[in-house]
Parts: sequence; C-alpha cells; structure tokens
Amino acid sequence: MNVSFSIIVPVYNEVKVIEHFVDKLIKTFRHLKVKYIFIDDGSNDGSKNWLENNLQNFIDKNNYELILLKKNKGKGFAVRKGIEKIEGEYTIFIDSDLEYDPNDALNLFNIVNDNENKNIKALFGSRYIGGKLQLRRHFFNDIAVRLNTWIFNVLFNQSITDLHSGTKIIENKLLKSLNLTLNGFGHEIDISSQISSKEINIYETGISYIERSFEEGKKITIIDGMLSYYFLFKARFLQNDKYTQVSMLYSLTMMTFIGTFFGMGIGKVMITLVFAFVGLVNAMHRKIFALSTVFLFIYLGSLFSKGNGRIFPILLFYFFSLWLTKKIFKKINKKDKNSILKFFI
Repeated sequence: MNVSFSIIVPVYNEVKVIEHFVDKLIKTFRHLKVKYIFIDDGSNDGSKNWLENNLQNFIDKNNYELILLKKNKGKGFAVRKGIEKIEGEYTIFIDSDLEYDPNDALNLFNIVNDNENKNIKALFGSRYIGGKLQLRRHFFNDIAVRLNTWIFNVLFNQSITDLHSGTKIIENKLLKSLNLTLNGFGHEIDISSQISSKEINIYETGISYIERSFEEGKKITIIDGMLSYYFLFKARFLQNDKYTQVSMLYSLTMMTFIGTFFGMGIGKVMITLVFAFVGLVNAMHRKIFALSTVFLFIYLGSLFSKGNGRIFPILLFYFFSLWLTKKIFKKINKKDKNSILKFFI
C-alpha cells in the first residue's frame, strides 16, 4: 500500500475505551491511505489482549502494526518505538483515551496537506484556541499546562498556547532527525524543544478536549507536573550541541560578573542571579561573536551614568544590541560554517 501518512497511538490501560476509540479513529480516516501504529505500553488491564485479538476486525492487517511492550516504559518510550515504523510524509500523534477527537487529527492532516501550507513541518492541536468544545475537570492541571507553555515559549523563542497537547502532526523527515530521549509524559517537552532548537516554527490550530476524571482513568499526576520543570531545564540548558554549550558558559560567566556591580546585600544576590539566567537565555541563539557584541554594548551603556542608575542606559543598550545582533548574525548563520567558526558565529 502506498501510505500517505502514519498515525501513532500509544496505549496504556485503556480497556474501557479502546474499542470505541479504535472504531472512531478508523471511521474518521477510512478514505485515506494510512499506516496505523499501535504501541501497548505494558498494559495490565486487558488492553493488550484486546488489541491482539480485535484490531484485525477494524483494520486490514497490512495497514497496521502492533508493538507490544512487556513492561510499562512510559509514553515517550512507546512513541519512540512507534517512530521506528513510520511511513509516508507525515505522522499524526493522538492519545487513545478519547480526551481528543480523531476528527481534529484529520483536520490537522488536511491543513498540512493543502498545497498552500507545504511550509508547515509541525502543527499542534491547541486546546486553548479555535472555540472548540472543551471540558476541564482539574483546575491545577490547567494552570500547570499554561505555566509550562509560557516557560517553554520564553526558553525556546516560540509563541504556542498548548505545550502538552496530545494531538499533533509532524513531517517525517523532521521527526526522524530528532534525538528523543525522555520516556514519560516529558515526551511533549522533548519533541517540542528539539523542533524549536532547529529553529522551526510550530504552528497551531484549535481542537476540542474532553478531560477525564481520575476515576475514569486519567493518569497524569502532580509528580509529572513537577518533573516537567526539570525536563524544561534539561531540554534548554543541558541538551545542546557543544557549540551552544560553550556559548552558554561564556555568556553565563560574563552576565554573572556584570550583575555583581548592582545592588547591595540580598538585592545584589537577586540581581546577579537574574543576570546569570539572562546570560543563559542570551546564548540560545547567539555564539561568542554575537555575545561579545552584546557585552560591548552593555559596557558602552555603563558609561552614561553612575551607581545603580547605570542599569537604565545598560538595559537600553542591551536591548538594542539584541536586535542588532539578530539582524546581523541571522544572515551569517544561514551559510555553511566549518567546525571552528561554529563556536563563534
């Protein structure tokens, strides 16, 4: 079969809804050439047996693959196993818990399949735009998603609304270039951060969302929420190429040093920490030459005043230098560079 795209469906303990979900999924995509990839992540409630015994009743055996994991490894691990089997130009990701509507996944495919949208490599469904049907049962989960999304946008220079969306479509060429490593619910952060690190725009469109209660089978916990902050830190500051790591060390050192010139007592400590963090952020998309230009402008700004008042011209010169270096080095970065120049430009 000539496959147009693939659909990855991770499954873990969804025996109560799996039949309804599969039936709805197949009916939604029945007129398209799809390869379905189901990954049972060590289910112990009967989901595995249902998939083994019943998938062939809904899908031709040549149109799907069933991957059975002996132990529960986490959503990220299951998805990585599924990516090994993808075919076609794109892959759709959708959870099997019926919180997400397969019709919205079809809409994502129709958008990227439009000739006018061929530049879209990653399209996420968002539960916060588009006026689609919504039901949220867990207030703090909602707050955590919004906060994580905001932090992600700051760290990765994106402007998305729903970092943890379970429905998305990604170009297979891009997908295969990612080095995904996180096993659990950090998968959404892992995949989004690596796409952003390649300076690829993430598009969004509205989707519906009917959230389950914990009694109905919702699995994400407060521990997963706390781990997400570590995953964000790891993805932004630890999982970089050696060129970016060198730039981060350089920028962290210089901005920490600059921060020590302001404030007194605890205020001095707080300002220094803020400058140190800003130093790390500066190095996300700038190498040593661009960073040195920023530090030069900070020095020039410090000449226009004395004491703590210096911070105002410094900030003015600082923001101007960010704009200037972005304009200048954006064109340079598009050109091929040897391994030595990558440390500097």
